[in-house]
Amino acid sequence: MHPRSLFPGSLTSLLASLLIMAAPPSTAGDIDFSQPQPGEALPGGAASHSKAHNRRAFSHPNGNMPFEQRLDFRVGNGVFKKIWVSSPSSTTANDGLGPLYNARSCARCHIGNGRGHPPKDSDDSAVSMFLRLSIPPQNAQQKQQLAAGRIGVIPEPTYGTQLQDTAVRGLKGEGRMQISYREISVALSEGESASLRVPQYSVGDLNYGPMHPQVMLSPRVTPAMIGLGLLEQIPARAIEAAADPEDDDGDGISGRPNRVWNPHSGQLELGRFGWKAGMPTLNQQNVSAFNGDIGISTPDIPRAAGDCTAQQSRCLQMPDGNSELHDGVEASRIMTDLLLLYTRNIAVPTRRKVKDPQVLAGKQAFYQAGCQQCHQPSFTTADNPDLPQLSRQKIWPYSDLLLHDMGEGLADNRPEFAASGREWRTPPLWGIGLTETVSGHSYYLHDGRARNLLEAMLWHGGEAEASKQAVITMPKADRQNLIRFLESL
Repeated sequence: MHPRSLFPGSLTSLLASLLIMAAPPSTAGDIDFSQPQPGEALPGGAASHSKAHNRRAFSHPNGNMPFEQRLDFRVGNGVFKKIWVSSPSSTTANDGLGPLYNARSCARCHIGNGRGHPPKDSDDSAVSMFLRLSIPPQNAQQKQQLAAGRIGVIPEPTYGTQLQDTAVRGLKGEGRMQISYREISVALSEGESASLRVPQYSVGDLNYGPMHPQVMLSPRVTPAMIGLGLLEQIPARAIEAAADPEDDDGDGISGRPNRVWNPHSGQLELGRFGWKAGMPTLNQQNVSAFNGDIGISTPDIPRAAGDCTAQQSRCLQMPDGNSELHDGVEASRIMTDLLLLYTRNIAVPTRRKVKDPQVLAGKQAFYQAGCQQCHQPSFTTADNPDLPQLSRQKIWPYSDLLLHDMGEGLADNRPEFAASGREWRTPPLWGIGLTETVSGHSYYLHDGRARNLLEAMLWHGGEAEASKQAVITMPKADRQNLIRFLESL
């Protein structure tokens, strides 16, 4: 008899959550590596799509999305692609850009809904990568604000929380991100070696005066957009159950949740989105990007001047696109709701070569190196009657969504809410093997410093140091199979 015939729906959901929390992490000894696990070929469960694995692989709606919602999905895609223009303009539908901004549309940063990349040379645009800015607390009041958790950072006094390198006519962009690299060599087993590039970041051509002497810079590339609605539906208890902040089990892994402020609920909640899990909900992620990246006001963040600060008086005086036709702001509630529906329902592609013997051997190497301790393979989403296509799905994101100390090599030394300057949220790995197909490049990590998957693994440190050393010392064939496994995700 099906369990739902024995218990009321709410009790069934509670029991399912308890089972999820009670399940111990899988180890190499728990898995039969001679064949795929049940459901593994569908990383998004029934929400996965089985369309072609081409450059549009990250652009399809969830496979189980109701037909009547698909038109709204397309309209939401239109909001995502909308090119915003400066005010005043001949139409109120698209005006309100900036005045300072990084991009004129969401799609300009998330090309093909894939991941961004650092500029390839001095002539390449940095539109899919930007610099977060903040300073340490300067007084008791700022320390209290951070301790209360209402804010995650103290903005740089003149330039705010993000460097905007572009501006509307009549203003200048704030400055230009500068990156230089030096190469270091890493010796691998069987006489192999790899070269890693170590980045150095600075800001040039500042147009609004010097930055604070204690400014903290954190480079960020835009992440892929797939499966975000599924990540939002993972029960918070299931994520928090994997946390071990004091490393009580002594395995060297001490993941912990970020606790971030949700202005909608008026309380601290589990952070899920962003490189440091600084956003609790997908809507908050969307509207924050609207305001910070494009300079568009919304009902949730009605600042028409975007990230302009009090020190940028001319920026604050520029015309805005606020309109009564759009709820008194530049992007109405209808627009943000359609954008939320779109971003919540971008499907994860099906796996490739899931039965390939080399891929299965690479999966075994993944477990033997302990990678699954942070890149948790699977979760089951919650039962949400309002989002049936995202409910009760066995998904395979390969992330625990927790913060981990990744060592000095990857540290940005910029705290965000509870995240330290050495901690990052474990990024989901689903779709990572399609990066070059969708995005046209193979740059990885939060700042795109890694030029391939091997380099990305070799940058791991801190809690992942033992796993990195396992990759370094494993036989060459195992290392190649490990990469094949990642490429199949």
